[in-house]
Amino acid sequence: MGGDFAPFEAIKGAKNFLNSASSDVHIVLIGDEDKIKSIVEQEGIDKTQYTIFHAPETIGMHEHPTKALKEKPKSTINVGFQLLQRKKIHAFISAGNTGAMMVGMHYTIKTIEGIQRPTIFSVLPRMNTSTPGLLMDVGINADCKPENLLQFGILGSLFSKSILQNSHPPKVALLNIGEEEGKGNKLAQAAYPLLKENDKINFIGNIEGRDIFTDKADVIVCDGFTGNIVLKLSESFYDITQKLSIKDDYIDLFNFEDYGGTPVLGASEPVIVGHGISKANAFSNMIESAETIIRSRLLDTIRDNFSK
Repeated sequence: MGGDFAPFEAIKGAKNFLNSASSDVHIVLIGDEDKIKSIVEQEGIDKTQYTIFHAPETIGMHEHPTKALKEKPKSTINVGFQLLQRKKIHAFISAGNTGAMMVGMHYTIKTIEGIQRPTIFSVLPRMNTSTPGLLMDVGINADCKPENLLQFGILGSLFSKSILQNSHPPKVALLNIGEEEGKGNKLAQAAYPLLKENDKINFIGNIEGRDIFTDKADVIVCDGFTGNIVLKLSESFYDITQKLSIKDDYIDLFNFEDYGGTPVLGASEPVIVGHGISKANAFSNMIESAETIIRSRLLDTIRDNFSK
């Protein structure tokens, strides 16, 4: 029930995925049962492919996450995480209140042992390569410690290898105002030696803003404050070209709907957070992303890596 176009676009996205997939994925639709039933019947979705789980309360986009979760125990976000915690579902997807999603995750399934903070990333369309890059964090960790950036680099490398199928060790870079070691603010200066000395990543040094959309690095790490500004600026490229009726194959790659949402890397179960303005195509891609993460056993790979 979360997002600007709920619940129709979420259900339409589920239908699109089910119609195109040859897998045995079963969708659990969490929310107002009467509203969901009306739409699934209207869309003619096969009853064997979904289950409705009634959750009568909804957390709004502007509600305080912790307060809302406490006051609305039957909200879709609360119910979704309870089902995930009890292993009734294998992944939880929402385009609702991101803050509530993060607080709900910490209250229920928590993070994988050894991970200080979970992170979310943005997929970066890059010139000269068909494989996208990753920018992390892009919003849930506005203030970071140097150790957080190191863990973001490790998580991004594991995702790049397992999900994006990078054949070479992913190149990890630190987003900075200059390429030279010693550049940047206190966070960047302290993070650089940690990244440089860690043998779990292929660290190539600092990277500047001009190189974000090149193939210079596969994983770029930064604090969530910086990353979110870069993300929103990137999204504006696509919005501007649409308003100007400019057609360009590369700029079209900036359409967030084609990527769906972002997995919360570090969560102990698959959790995917979508944009509040997500429509059917985005939801369909979020479901596909969740299936890929489950079948690749990415979380087991992360657990093994952080347990050593």
